[in-house]
Amino acid sequence: MGDAIYSQLAKKIPCRIYAPIGSFHELLPYLIRRLLENGANNSFVHKIAGKDFDIDEILKNSLDFGTQNPPPLPENIYHKWKNSSGFDLGNLWELDRIKNKLRDFADGYWRAFSLIDGEEKIGIKPQITNEPANINRNIGDSSTANENHIAEAVAAAEKGFREWSVTPVEKRAACLEKLADLLEENKFELIPLCMREAGKTLADSIAEVREAADYCRYYAHQARRILVSPQILPGPAGEHNELRLMPRGIFLCISPWNFPLAIFLGQITAAIAAGNSVIAKPAEQTPLISHFTVRLMQKAGIPENVVQLLLGSGEEIGAALVTNPKISGVVFTGSTETARVINSALAAKNGPIVPLIAETGGQNAMIIDSSALLEQTADDIVKSAFGSSGQRCSSLRVAYIQEEIADELMELLRGILADFKVKNTMEFDADCGPVIDVAAQKMLFSYVKEMRKKAKIIFDGEKISTEKNGWFVAPYIFEIGSICELQREIFGPILHVVRFKSKDLDKIIDDINSTDFGLTLGIQTRIETRAEYIASRVNAGNCYVNRTQIGAVVGVQPFGGEKLSGTGFKAGGPNYLLRFLTERTYTANTAAIGGDVNLLG
Repeated sequence: MGDAIYSQLAKKIPCRIYAPIGSFHELLPYLIRRLLENGANNSFVHKIAGKDFDIDEILKNSLDFGTQNPPPLPENIYHKWKNSSGFDLGNLWELDRIKNKLRDFADGYWRAFSLIDGEEKIGIKPQITNEPANINRNIGDSSTANENHIAEAVAAAEKGFREWSVTPVEKRAACLEKLADLLEENKFELIPLCMREAGKTLADSIAEVREAADYCRYYAHQARRILVSPQILPGPAGEHNELRLMPRGIFLCISPWNFPLAIFLGQITAAIAAGNSVIAKPAEQTPLISHFTVRLMQKAGIPENVVQLLLGSGEEIGAALVTNPKISGVVFTGSTETARVINSALAAKNGPIVPLIAETGGQNAMIIDSSALLEQTADDIVKSAFGSSGQRCSSLRVAYIQEEIADELMELLRGILADFKVKNTMEFDADCGPVIDVAAQKMLFSYVKEMRKKAKIIFDGEKISTEKNGWFVAPYIFEIGSICELQREIFGPILHVVRFKSKDLDKIIDDINSTDFGLTLGIQTRIETRAEYIASRVNAGNCYVNRTQIGAVVGVQPFGGEKLSGTGFKAGGPNYLLRFLTERTYTANTAAIGGDVNLLG
């Protein structure tokens, strides 16, 4: 492919040719990729091979082209809202800088209280927060809300709604953008807090802060887009018609521990961008992050009576709030079982029918055919199944592998996991941290014991040494016959694999759909028509081709499922704010006040 260039250069300067080495099976796809690259119309290798070419065009400096048509810098890639800032963790200098910054805050002691109308409320059940990776280390304490606090929070939220709902959209949006800035300014406190309280790795904690900032800026943009002006509707001469979007009232936001900052803030910012007030009930495992975040919201200019924070268990605080007649809507992210309980409670209570915006679990699958790039696929499987210790609703649970490549791919997975580091995430080389608490650990150990009796072990987590003073569970891979064998979602670092024949693809799709979940789907194939076919048949809210199936980006991959996995619209998408609004039409007889000036045209 490069003969014409090499033969000329070699006469004048020392040259080196590199040659890939491997089996036919490995080299053929490599050769095809090089042919595609060098055969592209804009490739100088392709142009030189032609009879007519412009030497000046070929020799044009690529930097000059970039100056004439500069690509947007990372901060501006979304054009209409600012992208959050990140880090290059592959840069050792950058990594050392981060470590030094984190040391200032990592060993801090945090305190959390329910916040009602800006005041910290002392509750009846003090709760100590221990680090999941080191259960002997107390990182903070919190105070649980009581019944009186619920009544106070509802009263404050009512007042907050009356004032906030008539606040100009531009002012609400500006507060959210200020909050995004504050999140980034305080990231070296928020990152270690996520690592300590939620057991997240450094990379996951950075991503968490970025996602939270992205939600703020994206919903500010969406509020300006849909709320600044009413929609003018067609009508007869002498009549004016408008469609107006109005906030609903008080929203109850119930957020999970696995994304204690991003989802917590994503729920709240959507509700208040639309003009509602909020009572926030975060997971009881992560009260410290929520308290710190609400204080930042107040610093950003969001009035203290607009967001009320109540700390406590879902059974005590959450249940009482769901049935409160003043609640105008509920946003929930968590288990399918809890979503059912909330839905039943809302249906049974007297008063107006209120919306439930739910994002729940998933029995997420990945379909891998024999054309897939095995090294890329293995990497994507490990990240999708074991990233965040498998504690994402989007995590991969079942990998369907075409039988022709199954043994080779499973061997690759065993090789990767053999070097996996399951340890305290404050050691920055950790691949996998702890699960959230002792109940989760016991459930996963029980499931592993059960699966040892009825499934083939592809990778045994006992081969990985884990620390004993934390709630650690090493990765496991079990081979089963079908996704239909699984009775429930297993929330942790456990992957199931299934071999399949190419002719059984439709049967696999039917089995995946029969679970009644519909959150994420992964596809690994280099055949575009097959990817399109699978994606069109599987009921899943988010489909990812030839990449991981976790890590949806706000405004880029709106996230949310269907059927048992969610109620739609998608979080971080252009329609999400509509769920927090109600529609009203306004009709005026313009002829009654002297005619229609439009007729003069």
